[in-house]
Amino acid sequence: MFMTLVATFLAGIAAAGFVMLLNHLLGKTAGRTLPRWFTPIAAGAAMILAAISSEYSWYSTTKANMPPEFAVVQTVDSKAFYRPWTYVRPFVDRFVAVDMASVRNHDSHPNLRIADLFFYGRWAPIHQLAVLADCANGQRAALVETIEFNNDGSVTGAEWISAERGDPVLNKICGG
Repeated sequence: MFMTLVATFLAGIAAAGFVMLLNHLLGKTAGRTLPRWFTPIAAGAAMILAAISSEYSWYSTTKANMPPEFAVVQTVDSKAFYRPWTYVRPFVDRFVAVDMASVRNHDSHPNLRIADLFFYGRWAPIHQLAVLADCANGQRAALVETIEFNNDGSVTGAEWISAERGDPVLNKICGG
């Protein structure tokens, strides 16, 4: 966040410097200069464009910097009335990734798989959640301490979420 703020200010300073240099050159060659109000307008416009660019490039930059065994399974687009350009082209401000290296089968329950999900958000810390996936029944649950695996193949203490057909998290964890 701090680096984005610094980059935004530097874009404003660079734009103002460019307009001042252009003004100086125009004054020497043509004898006319730009209006004085043009410098702060150019600086403000450059700062807004730098902030917008940062918003739109966050997802691709974050995804490129993830470990290779991470797979993005779901994204959430952002639209806001105070950013009208997002209605034309929304940007991703949060997403979920599965650590494919963490996917493992439960020894005594072959239809159950355990995996780590990572929740990324713009301006938010990364959250990790271990998930228990029941591939046979198409459901998943957060892996918490209250879950018990019974000898008969059943699981107690899990708050199962029935996933819709084609659920990206289950598809990735279950392999298909």
